[in-house]
Amino acid sequence: MDVRTVETQPIPGQKPGTSGLRKKVTVFQAPNYVENFVQSIFDALENLAGQTLVVGGDGRYFNREAIGTILRMAAANGVGRVLVGQGGLLSTPAASNVIRVRRAFGGLILSASHNPGGPHGDFGIKYNVANGGPAPEAITEAVHARTLAITRYRILDEPAPDIDRIGEARLGAMIVEVIDPVADYHALMRKLFDFDLIRQAIAGGLTLRFDAMHAVTGPYARVILVDDLGVSEGSVVNAVPSPDFGGGHPDPNLVHSRELYELMMGEDAPDLGAASDGDGDRNLIIGRGQFVTPSDSLAILAANSHLAPGYRQGIAGIARSMPTSAAADRVAEKLGVGAYETPTGWKFFGTLLDAGLATLCGEESAGTGSNHVREKDGLWAVLLWLNIVAARGEPVREIVAAHWREYGRNYYTRHDYEEVESSAAEGLMAALRASLHSLPGLTFAGSMVEKADDFAYTDPVDSSATARQGIRVLFADGSRIVYRLSGTGTAGATLRVYIERYEPDPAKQGGDTQQVLASLIAAADEIAGIGARTGRERPDVVT
Repeated sequence: MDVRTVETQPIPGQKPGTSGLRKKVTVFQAPNYVENFVQSIFDALENLAGQTLVVGGDGRYFNREAIGTILRMAAANGVGRVLVGQGGLLSTPAASNVIRVRRAFGGLILSASHNPGGPHGDFGIKYNVANGGPAPEAITEAVHARTLAITRYRILDEPAPDIDRIGEARLGAMIVEVIDPVADYHALMRKLFDFDLIRQAIAGGLTLRFDAMHAVTGPYARVILVDDLGVSEGSVVNAVPSPDFGGGHPDPNLVHSRELYELMMGEDAPDLGAASDGDGDRNLIIGRGQFVTPSDSLAILAANSHLAPGYRQGIAGIARSMPTSAAADRVAEKLGVGAYETPTGWKFFGTLLDAGLATLCGEESAGTGSNHVREKDGLWAVLLWLNIVAARGEPVREIVAAHWREYGRNYYTRHDYEEVESSAAEGLMAALRASLHSLPGLTFAGSMVEKADDFAYTDPVDSSATARQGIRVLFADGSRIVYRLSGTGTAGATLRVYIERYEPDPAKQGGDTQQVLASLIAAADEIAGIGARTGRERPDVVT
């Protein structure tokens, strides 16, 4: 085995965030960039020698090249076995599942999630630990520290084996096992959901349109929805993964999934419309004539989860990220289970899931999941919705309306200002923090500010503390405005503003969200000076 040690030096900017390291493809293609980061991960892990790792990604541009480098470096660093998805493909939730069911040491997932792909798009690498979830901050901080001090990396001077052929091959002393990327995940879904019931409903006329967005869930949807559950061939569209996602933007929101939305608002719409993102961890749910917000989806799934076999024994609790609407909290209260409000980032749900405190989790950014893996899971959400629709025998619109009548409606919207100049965005947040003491007692949008703070979280399991997670402006009538900077972009800063108002009266639950929230939206601009500080007259994306 010819191991080569290559001298290198630190490269600035290799600090992994909540979803790993994300940069432009051209940045990852720079000399030693991938090698430095991967070696820093290996150096930060204890007892790596002889262990099993999982490697796969969403098939975006540069996926195969990066996997080849990772395999050669893993062999040089003493890894015993690597499980690779055929063709380099593994959705993020499927990778989490493989780590768990194959009892792997951890895994490297290659994805920039919902960000665009292609030669001028984005790329990313993140490390997941043995429970299948994203690495905790102790590991990501150790990785970052190593990137600042790295002087060499180790790589095998031998080509990586063919990753298109299922089976085992040797790379130096390491075994590379190419696995079917769908099989383990498919088996798990069959345990969680009533496939017979769903299959009968589909045979009886239940219709579906699933848009895989030229991303990784295409092969999963073909096997599960078409081959197993029996939806028609044309029901799954854009199912072939593409390095540039077919030239589109693989983010399942109402802007980038406009065609699906317009179909679902038409007279001949299917019963359920759905989409998933680049790496398969996000979802979009639209019934005929009814868009379901991610916050409402979490609440409705939790309230109806007992209809699926995997959750018939009940749920332990519901966790949501702080910016996500409080709709799920009311479900938790009625069920008599715990409700947890965490910072944004799926890793914060991991300790709650591992401790058995929560069963379902969700984020307003189109991510929902459960304790079946340690990542959010787009196709899982679609299957649970199918299970619920089949069990209740009601259209999505009626299910949503019935939920609002029982629990009240949380009018909720998110306004994204993308690629804002970083200094302007940071200045806006700094000014908000400076005004926290003076906001209480002031009136905006006809309601008085009761409290304003910078959200901080102490984990109830391990007591770890996380501060400065977003500015909350809380009103006396239960409305709220939240401001935070997103960590998922690769250029400038993304300012996200969340606006919410609770309406318990069924007679007032049929309004248009943007109209109902218009005064709060104006107040959000007034309080933060968004237009003045960013130069933006309107958000880039409204969801």
